[in-house]
Amino acid sequence: MPKSRMRKKEKAYIPEDVVHAAPVPTESPKWLAPAMVAAFIAGLIWIVIFYVSATAYPIPGIGAWNMLVGFGFIGVGFSLATRWR
Repeated sequence: MPKSRMRKKEKAYIPEDVVHAAPVPTESPKWLAPAMVAAFIAGLIWIVIFYVSATAYPIPGIGAWNMLVGFGFIGVGFSLATRWR
């Protein structure tokens, strides 16, 4: 059986503006790390105060929802941590 011919593949076209695009900044903003650490610490302190005060503080009227507020701060810290380079 005869061997089939090899076809020449065309090179992929890459537009000039993509080839010469500006590089992505490799450093995170200066405010990001302090804000991230502050959110982690605020959430931790919120939850510790909630437990130490026998569920009476930091906001007395919302009861166990104080846990959600504390974990919300921690969640904000984690979302900021994903942007840190």
